[in-house]
Amino acid sequence: MTRKTSPTVLVVMGVSGSGKTTVGRPLAERLGWRFVEGDELHPPANVAKMRSGEPLTDDDRWPWLGRVAEEIDEDIRSGRSAVVTCSALKRAYRDVLSADRPEVAFVHLHATREELADRVSHRTHEYMPASLLDSQLAALEPLGTDERGVVVDATKPADTLVDDLAARFAA
Repeated sequence: MTRKTSPTVLVVMGVSGSGKTTVGRPLAERLGWRFVEGDELHPPANVAKMRSGEPLTDDDRWPWLGRVAEEIDEDIRSGRSAVVTCSALKRAYRDVLSADRPEVAFVHLHATREELADRVSHRTHEYMPASLLDSQLAALEPLGTDERGVVVDATKPADTLVDDLAARFAA
């Protein structure tokens, strides 16, 4: 069986406050693709840890990334295109999500620390306090030149980003 190699699963990635859901949900709607909110796949222990202001460790993240990868696999198996939100901060995490999956591409929403800090200070997140921003930025590894994906300026208006990304990935 020949697998489709065009990007049919977009992983919208970045740190807290970068706009993963703000961009990802309307992008999926615009493309007519399934939307998967990666935060909803965290095990309860991760949610409790984050709520208490404690950063997740790699050991905390591996089971969660496995669940995200399972969602991606289900989309690929069913021939469904999807937009998935996931911080995907490290290359190793992205490798879990894209290994043997040529259908996966990353959209890294990038902004300055100052912009991100401003955003997270003005929002209420169910369990991601603003105090965790610096630990996420410390863990963030930029997309490598050999990784399939794009880096976009997350300070642009969300509607503009959705328009640009939909035009790029609709084909």
